[in-house]
Amino acid sequence: MSNPIKRHISGPVHSRVVEHNGLVFVAGTTADNRNAGCREQTEEILKKIDSFLARAGTDKSRLLSATVWLTDIREKEQMDAAWKAWVDPDNKPARACVESRLGTPDTRVEIMVTAAG
Repeated sequence: MSNPIKRHISGPVHSRVVEHNGLVFVAGTTADNRNAGCREQTEEILKKIDSFLARAGTDKSRLLSATVWLTDIREKEQMDAAWKAWVDPDNKPARACVESRLGTPDTRVEIMVTAAG
C-alpha cells in the first residue's frame, strides 16, 4: 500500500496516536492525577499531547483542530488559562469546547487533537 497507516501506543480498545496521509490523530487524552483541579488536569493533558505529537514527528505549532470536553463548563476559564499558556500563539487550531459526562466522576477534562505531520 502506498499510504501506510502508522499506529502508536496501541491498547485493547484504541491507539493513542494514528498517522495517515500527513495527518496525526491523537486520541482523547485525560490526566492521570484525578485529584487535581481543572487547570492542573489540563496542564498534564497538554504535556501528554506534546509527547504524543513528538512521537509522530510533529508538534503543537502544526495543530489543525482540537476538541475539549469539560465535566463542568463553569470551569472553562481554568482550562482556557492552561490552554492559552500552552498553545502556539501564531498557530492556534480550530477548537470546540463542550460540557459532557466523562469516563470517571473525577475526570474533569478530556482533549483530542489532530495535527499536520
